[in-house]
Amino acid sequence: MATRWGICSAGKISHDFTVALKTLPAEDHQVVAVAARKLEDAEEFSRKHNISKAYGGYEELARDPDIDVVYVGVIHPYHLEACKLFTNAKKNVLCEKPLAMNSKEVKEILDSAQKNDVFLMEAVWTRFFPVSVEIRKLLAQEYIGEVKMVRADFGVPLLNVPRSVQKELGGGALLDLGIYCLQFINMVYNGEKPESIQASGICLETGVDETVAVNLKYSENRLATFTCSAGVQLHNDAIIGGTKGTIQVPPPMWCPTSLVVNGMETQYPVPEPYLPLNFINSTGMRYEAEEVRQCLLKGLKESKVMPHADSLLLAEIEDEIRRQVGVVYSQDSQ
Repeated sequence: MATRWGICSAGKISHDFTVALKTLPAEDHQVVAVAARKLEDAEEFSRKHNISKAYGGYEELARDPDIDVVYVGVIHPYHLEACKLFTNAKKNVLCEKPLAMNSKEVKEILDSAQKNDVFLMEAVWTRFFPVSVEIRKLLAQEYIGEVKMVRADFGVPLLNVPRSVQKELGGGALLDLGIYCLQFINMVYNGEKPESIQASGICLETGVDETVAVNLKYSENRLATFTCSAGVQLHNDAIIGGTKGTIQVPPPMWCPTSLVVNGMETQYPVPEPYLPLNFINSTGMRYEAEEVRQCLLKGLKESKVMPHADSLLLAEIEDEIRRQVGVVYSQDSQ
């Protein structure tokens, strides 16, 4: 029986996610409804993607008995409200990253999912790409020896995008771009909490971070460093340095399709989309969608690949980075 999806929001990322679902077998994944704040937006989305039901409000989606799991694609200041709406309605949830604006909100979302006994996962799609699966396998085999250093960067010019620069829209490089670098480091170091965090950054007049550089120190003298920027183009790769070699993720590191291990490159292409995409390699969201299906079939409430503990730790580290850089959102004082 197919996993029946509801799509919360008719924006760009929801479009790409729906296109990605169509690359999976129809007997496994089916989109049955879409909801937007305006009914006409939902109806336009439903026509484009051949979805049978369109709702002009998220509450209607929450009440729909024919939905197994909701994909939350609203911008991150609204994740808390949306996630709690659906978890309180006993709906399983896949929520776009970052899961929330700060660790307090993340805890609230996780508590709601646990209380209502539903599945919830932060949609860190990078974790589920074949490249990431291969990296975890190589690290488990200690293929490059003991890992001593991880470096990642992600920078693209986004200062003309309101969502990236306005504080009330959750703007800032860290929550939008830096999370990809941070989750990669978190994956390599198996969800371990760093012993120290040193961050410096440059903020825009709007009060959000334009560029941030972070050094993380882990136990046994292991280090990690990352840079994220909404102001300049960076190389957008990642590298893991071990005592017996290196693993490199070429650009784009946030949706990787190739891997270089000790100088040898292997390609992992993603499927072609049936409609034009808004973002590069977005059909790769199919892998996180399939992870959700497999978890639901097993009766799990969280993914072992992207567990709740990782989501909370990422948010806590981001809170500390923002504290050092001087970025405060309204949600921090509520």
